[in-house]
Amino acid sequence: MTTSSTTGAAGAHTGASAAPVEPARRIRAAHTAGTVTVYQAYGPHLGLPAARDGRFPAAWKRERMTWIKPSFLWMMYRCGWAAKADQETVLAVEITRAGFDHALRHACLSHYEAATHPDRAAWREALRRAPARVQWDPERDLHLNALPYRSLQLGLSGFASRAYADEWTVSIRDVTPLAQEIHALVRAGDEAAARALLPAETPYPTGQLPHLGA
Repeated sequence: MTTSSTTGAAGAHTGASAAPVEPARRIRAAHTAGTVTVYQAYGPHLGLPAARDGRFPAAWKRERMTWIKPSFLWMMYRCGWAAKADQETVLAVEITRAGFDHALRHACLSHYEAATHPDRAAWREALRRAPARVQWDPERDLHLNALPYRSLQLGLSGFASRAYADEWTVSIRDVTPLAQEIHALVRAGDEAAARALLPAETPYPTGQLPHLGA
């Protein structure tokens, strides 16, 4: 993967004690041998039934593209710590690694990159055919400031969106109270306590993803 010259949230170090350099693009996620956790935020009319029943309700539109985020803090940036309209319920959705890996294998970058695609026409055709698309967006710190390395957003459409909702999903949890607790600690200046509550996200073992620029 491409690497960045800057380390992670702890900041840059030099000399023998230097921390490992964080790759410019990497999937970091809470994962087990068989599942990976991604995050989404919805209004209570969708989020609460999904968490209650452990599956997405019929009102969840399977024909639309849906974006999933393995990064908890990026989700907090997107939903404003669950304060934005129609994003008041934050869901931790545990899905099968088989489904997640399938989506990654068949995904296309959402934008053209000369270093990744032969030409714009080839990229447009790949994007048209792909059931999933990828954006690499800056990872966020506890204050939701951008970090110098990027995390995955994965957009699912067509077959992939339907499979995500009805086949890949293993469990759905409402983590809104966790988000609110962490946010309260950040606002109180207790970053150590806030950081201790963050979901443990480690590098997800995908290997090289040249078709996704990583």
